[in-house]
Amino acid sequence: MTTTDKGTDVTPAVEMVNGTIDGVEVSVPKGTLVIRAAEMMGIAIPRFCDHPLLDPAGACRQCLVEVTDDGRGRPMPKPQTSCTLELMPGMKVSTQLTSPVANKAQWGQMEFLLINHPLDCPICDKGGECPLQNQAMSNGRGETRYEGVKRTYPKPLNISSQVLLDRERCILCARCTRFSEQIAGDPFIALAERGALQQVAIYERQPFQSYFSGNTIQICPVGALTSAAYRFRSRPFDLVSTPAVGEHDACGAAIRVDHRRGRVMRRMSGDDPAVNEEWITDRDRFAFRSTRGDDRLTTPLIREPATAAGEPGVLRPASWPEAIDVAVAGLQRAGTDVGVLTGGRLTLENAYGYGKFARTVLGTNSIDFRSRPSSAEEAEFLAHAVAGTGLGVSYADLEAASGVLLVSLEPEDEAGTIFLRLRKANRKRKLPSWTVAPYLSYGATKAGTTLVPTRPGAEAAALAALPDEVVLDGDAVILVGERAATSPGTLTAVLELAGRTGARLAWVPRRAGDRGAVEAGCLPNLLPGGRTTDDPAARIDTQTTWGVDSLPTGPGLDATQMLARAAEGRFALVVAGVEPGDFADPHAVREGLENASFVVSLEARASDVTERADVVFPIATVEQQAGTFVNWEGRERPFDAVLPDKTTMNDLRVLAALADAFGSRLGVRTPAAAARELTELGVWDGNRAAAPTTQADGSSGRSTGGEVTLATWRTMLDASRGNDHEPALMGTARRPVARLSPRTYGDLGVGVDLVKVSTANGELELPAEVVPGMVDGVVWLPTNAPGHSVTEVLVAGSGSPVELRAGAGRTEEPPPGAIEDLRSVTQEGDQR
Repeated sequence: MTTTDKGTDVTPAVEMVNGTIDGVEVSVPKGTLVIRAAEMMGIAIPRFCDHPLLDPAGACRQCLVEVTDDGRGRPMPKPQTSCTLELMPGMKVSTQLTSPVANKAQWGQMEFLLINHPLDCPICDKGGECPLQNQAMSNGRGETRYEGVKRTYPKPLNISSQVLLDRERCILCARCTRFSEQIAGDPFIALAERGALQQVAIYERQPFQSYFSGNTIQICPVGALTSAAYRFRSRPFDLVSTPAVGEHDACGAAIRVDHRRGRVMRRMSGDDPAVNEEWITDRDRFAFRSTRGDDRLTTPLIREPATAAGEPGVLRPASWPEAIDVAVAGLQRAGTDVGVLTGGRLTLENAYGYGKFARTVLGTNSIDFRSRPSSAEEAEFLAHAVAGTGLGVSYADLEAASGVLLVSLEPEDEAGTIFLRLRKANRKRKLPSWTVAPYLSYGATKAGTTLVPTRPGAEAAALAALPDEVVLDGDAVILVGERAATSPGTLTAVLELAGRTGARLAWVPRRAGDRGAVEAGCLPNLLPGGRTTDDPAARIDTQTTWGVDSLPTGPGLDATQMLARAAEGRFALVVAGVEPGDFADPHAVREGLENASFVVSLEARASDVTERADVVFPIATVEQQAGTFVNWEGRERPFDAVLPDKTTMNDLRVLAALADAFGSRLGVRTPAAAARELTELGVWDGNRAAAPTTQADGSSGRSTGGEVTLATWRTMLDASRGNDHEPALMGTARRPVARLSPRTYGDLGVGVDLVKVSTANGELELPAEVVPGMVDGVVWLPTNAPGHSVTEVLVAGSGSPVELRAGAGRTEEPPPGAIEDLRSVTQEGDQR
């Protein structure tokens, strides 16, 4: 885009090219491939290797066309692959529809591809939705002329615990290898051998351990790649497909849910160019069975009174009316000493229901969605810089940015779709990006990100003194993750940096429901629409919409404060979607729940919360209800119920029933009703107050002796309950390790294999992994690896001091720098 002297933006004219396809003149932008130009005309040229989001390869040769004029008055001597040929001025192309030469070439290539392809369509998972099957019928012979023996291989080959390969079905289109190298940056599978022996094989130096491996299954044009979780489970024509939205992170990826007889069989990526294009993470694709276990709640539960011997009462099944009466009686006894804790699973509409319930029925501002480490600084930041801002920085903005700065955010682990966009922009146009972190992770390496070395806790100081190499301007973007709340002063420093440079700012939470909870007012200082509780005009507008005479005044308690009050036995709680392990101190959370004067839990599965609740209400899963997630961009992502169940109530209906029993009226029982009130309250009116001025010391000196600073974040595939009952998926999780700089590792002695990380609360022992370039005096651990929970065992978080010692295991040589190895693998893949 250019600017005139008067300051008016002028978009440069697109250079067009005129050519002819099948005798019809077509005008397309310069650089358009012939196969795309034909698509614009409604002409379908058969293809297998071609994919609009992958670089042209010309591998399968199925899209051959005849070029009778190359634009210079000369015919090309043989059929050309339309997926690699750009339409040139004056070019004349004939497809299979008008050219006997092109048609014969396509028929011959199809016959060639089928020579070794097995005729096992009735048992192949791709049967019924197979491009090869379809195009063999439209562009192939009815009978084979091949009389030899077809090539066979042992099957299946486990490329990973999740992805299985039937090599005899492979037609060597290279879609899977190109996706792995170009899109995900994980070149762990490759085409090996040559000629008739060529096949897809595991990359020699690393297994196919990718967070995005399932995309290779979906784009495979034959049944060569299949999923261990779905293999032989169903036929495509038996399935009912419903569009939906990924619920495992804040990216809002479009997915397609395929179900049969009331049970979800698989998930596929949806096609949404504005958000996830055609790619999703493996967690969005494969993690959907977590509610199928024996812990699924199906009926309300109430706790019996404690026995005369002092033993706590047990939960027993109850009817809905009985459970509602018991819950209301317990909450009424608490009076105003009551609070609401909501987690990240809630849709925008359900979150709005909890906010309204807290303020109009319970009469309290004590509501907080942040079931994780948080701070007062973050509450101010969310209220003034996030809530009510509407659609801000978008995925397209990331691709077009002059630079991207990541603060307390690891996109590959915490926001996979953002990672894919950053990697795409770096690969296509060398987008400069920087991360304020203790080391350059594997994902950051793949995205071409540059490290701003920073000790956890010192992010504010690092942002105030960024190196000259970090160039931010009005076209740059700053992405700040929720972990910034654990580093005092960081969010304030981010705002100051954005104001000083003009860079655009976006907050990226980890969970799907968090941005919607902010917009819905699930904070002690916030009403719906980004308006604060101490704003008189906001209070009047909200009272009018809600039909109430007054709203509670005074600051409410945040999640940590509520749990501390509950631990004293003087506070009641309404809890939804909260896991103690998400907090900095899970033991304190459990203590608060156990000692609270009364606890009401709304959950789909039994949990640490329901075990300590006085009343438990079963609620619908995400597949059983409609609603809206708001992704990190501020984009609304509505979805319909995949498996609607009139016998299972969503959160709104339960809250409305409780309000009725209170003698009050919630006014919203359905997502549609909640959406109408949200619109009336102007949630997207762009209201934005002044930036917060909270200041804090973000410095952190180097520890002495065996004490180092802990760095940690949650990896995509960890011990989260959303990954339950997915053994094939969890088999691809990266092994838990303790990452150290060469100097920190060297301080432990020669040949250390295992290291022990401890606090006064406990100790973890993990394999050591040396990371060149990592900040000295820091140890990185995964937050919630199976059997190695940092919060449960160490009761520590990012920036906490921990003790580091050599473990019992030793080797003769130091462990290799695995991150450095992966960096070289990625570079080799990009060069190929």
